[in-house]
Amino acid sequence: MEETGNVPPMSPSQPPAQRMVTGQQFVSPTVSIGDWFLSLLVTSIPIVNIIVLLVWAFGSTTNPNKSNWAKAMLIWVLIGVVIAVVAFIVIGSALFSAMSSE
Repeated sequence: MEETGNVPPMSPSQPPAQRMVTGQQFVSPTVSIGDWFLSLLVTSIPIVNIIVLLVWAFGSTTNPNKSNWAKAMLIWVLIGVVIAVVAFIVIGSALFSAMSSE
């Protein structure tokens, strides 16, 4: 049996994306081009994209790179929703005031 030096033992409960260890750093596997292509395709579907992004962002078995990307995408979605709500309020109040002044 080989000695692994100061590398901590891998626990079977660790997600597969975090099992490869070099020194004291966890190395996650590379996300393939096909996986990114599929990720972008799935996130282009309305409503499904929010559900999938939540699963990828907070799922324990998701690759850490994809998890961080999903969290960033959720932040962009939230920013878009806030901008849409503010625009709706501004345009709605302008239309309401124009309609009530006639």
